[in-house]
Amino acid sequence: MDLRDFVALCEKEGELKRVKAEVDWNLEISHIAKVVEEKSGPALLFEKVKGYSSPVLTGAFGTTKRLAMILGKDPNMSMVELTREWVKLAVKGVIPATEQKDGPIFENVVTGDKVDTFAFPSPQFYELDGGRYFGTAVFMVIQDPETGNVNLGTYRMGILDDKTVGVQILKGKTADRIMKKWGKQGKKMPACAIIGGDPLHIFAGAATVSGAKSGYDVVGSLRGESVNIVKSKLFGLPIPAQAEIVLEGEIDPNNLRNEGPFGEYTGYYTEELIKQIPKPALEVKQVYYRNNPILWETSVGRPVGDQHMLYAFTRNASLWVDLENMKIPGIKSVYTLPEGSGRFIVVISVQQMYPGHADQVAAAVVASNTGTYGTKMIIIVDDDIDADDLPRVWWALGTRFNPLRGTQILNRGRSTPLDPALAADEEKLITSRIILDATIPYEWKDKPTEIMLNQPMADQVQARWKEYGID
Repeated sequence: MDLRDFVALCEKEGELKRVKAEVDWNLEISHIAKVVEEKSGPALLFEKVKGYSSPVLTGAFGTTKRLAMILGKDPNMSMVELTREWVKLAVKGVIPATEQKDGPIFENVVTGDKVDTFAFPSPQFYELDGGRYFGTAVFMVIQDPETGNVNLGTYRMGILDDKTVGVQILKGKTADRIMKKWGKQGKKMPACAIIGGDPLHIFAGAATVSGAKSGYDVVGSLRGESVNIVKSKLFGLPIPAQAEIVLEGEIDPNNLRNEGPFGEYTGYYTEELIKQIPKPALEVKQVYYRNNPILWETSVGRPVGDQHMLYAFTRNASLWVDLENMKIPGIKSVYTLPEGSGRFIVVISVQQMYPGHADQVAAAVVASNTGTYGTKMIIIVDDDIDADDLPRVWWALGTRFNPLRGTQILNRGRSTPLDPALAADEEKLITSRIILDATIPYEWKDKPTEIMLNQPMADQVQARWKEYGID
């Protein structure tokens, strides 16, 4: 699957609307998309953007159904069911990428003075944003100069000028560590910013597949077939043969530029609205794009939009795989709330097997590679409740949770600097966490007796349902 296949599939399934009226890249696209996303509406393909001839796609991840379609799974699956399928795929063998000499991405090649980052209809999303953003549904390909491993990661990319885009590489992340290695060698870091190809590429940075040496291995393993790649013409970096748009260039670790502010996925601006925070910048040397390229964007802003669905889904999967790899028994389901910006609140359903099992699960979440970054609330429930069945989660918090017994507060944990709950004058990389154990203690001899339906009668009711004329 490439992005065009996905657009065609969405249209076939009634999950896409083509907007044929002319719209402005300046605020109008983002505002239309936000209204539709908050109502769980269809993906949108804006076919006529003012001043441009190529389209813009928004809302690709807006519903669980479309996430399932991207993975090639039953569109009626719940988020937890879909995540369970991801975990099954993630533990299978690696399917490496297949290199080919040419591909549609090279239908148009622009070099030198002709490079223009404004050549595509990049939107300005919100009034207080620092400018137009080429990349909100973009991934960047870089290579570790020591190991040779290829890294795929997603970063916002604001247009700084006609030859440069900012790249929000946060401190401590894999790309930051790789960039510092290039800096120690006194070199700039080659990089390609990519839009399009298989939509799973956006997931690759958050997915874990044992034995994978690149994000392309991850995508191939999840898709069940090899990704077709070509080498970029300037630095020989691997890029999807069927990508829509690629910006190739270099990032100077020592040349940071002001970028932002930007209306983030938290629904708030960061302190960049008050003070500028210099970021790495991609100096674009060459541009490749398909004929009539699709510029793919997400509208970000307050939850719930398609970016929050994406964040929630990828964190569900990566956290679940982390717990599996840590050999934590009894994990039944994992759910990161999109309403919590797809990051800050996590629910874990566990089948308890011994005293302290729920505490172990909570501690494992905090210690995991996924859970240690930005998570502020961890809710543990028994296995009779699916982690994404929020009415039952609230029921467990109301009836099984004892605040004195079930609450733990951890004073220090790794945070994201995008968390608006941390004051600008505080250490923006450290947060506190709360654990809410809403399970019935395993060691209790006398447990509360739950009211249950009579199963034979429940089966009879189900069999006669049409007779009742209720639905």
